[in-house]
Amino acid sequence: MLLAPLLDLAPIPGRGPQFSWPPEAYLWFKTLHIVGVVVWFAGLFYLVRLFIYHREAEELDPVLRQAFQDQYALMERRLANIITTPGLVVAVTMAVGLLTVNPAWLHQGWMHAKLAFVLALLAYHAFCYRLMGQLQRGECRWSPKQLRALNELPTLLLVVIVMLVVFKAQFPTGAATWFLVALVVVMAASIQFYARWRRLRAERLAEKEQAGAAA
Repeated sequence: MLLAPLLDLAPIPGRGPQFSWPPEAYLWFKTLHIVGVVVWFAGLFYLVRLFIYHREAEELDPVLRQAFQDQYALMERRLANIITTPGLVVAVTMAVGLLTVNPAWLHQGWMHAKLAFVLALLAYHAFCYRLMGQLQRGECRWSPKQLRALNELPTLLLVVIVMLVVFKAQFPTGAATWFLVALVVVMAASIQFYARWRRLRAERLAEKEQAGAAA
C-alpha cells in the first residue's frame, strides 16, 4: 500500500499485470538521492576531521588526554552510525531506484565511470570505519598531517562524480576542467600549509614561554 502512489499496474497481453514506474517516481528517487549524498558527504568530511582532533589530543597532558579522546570516540561513533552510514544507505538505495527507472544508463560509459568512483568512495567509507576502530583501541599510526591529506580525497571524488552526472558523455577535458582540478588541489594544499603554519606557531610560542619561565 505504501508503494501504491509510485507504482502502476500495466497489464501486458499474455503476461498478466506488470509493475511500471510513473514519471514522478524518477523525481522522488532523484530528490532523496541528492539528500542522501549531501548527508553522506557531510558525515565523511566531519568524521575524518574528528580523527585529526583525536590524534592531536595525544599531545595533551595525560589527565586531559583520556577525557578528550573518550569524547572524540563517542562523537565519531555517533556521527558514523547515526548520520554518515544512514546517508550512504539512502544515497545508494535511491540510486538503485534511479537505475531501475532508467536502466539504459547502465549501458553508457559515463555511468560505468561514475560507478567506479562510487565504489572508491564506498571503500573510503569502509576505511574510515577501520581507522575509527584503530583510534578507539589506541592503534592508529596515521599522523594528523596524513589524516588531513586523507580528508581531501572525498572532495576530489565529489567533483569528478558531479561532473560525470552533469556532463555525462560530453565530459569536458579542456582548460576549464584542468583549472577546476588545479583549484581543488590548491585548496587542499592551502589547508595543509595552514595546519603546518599553525602547528609551528604553537611550538614557537611554547618555546618562548618555556624560555621566559627559565629566565
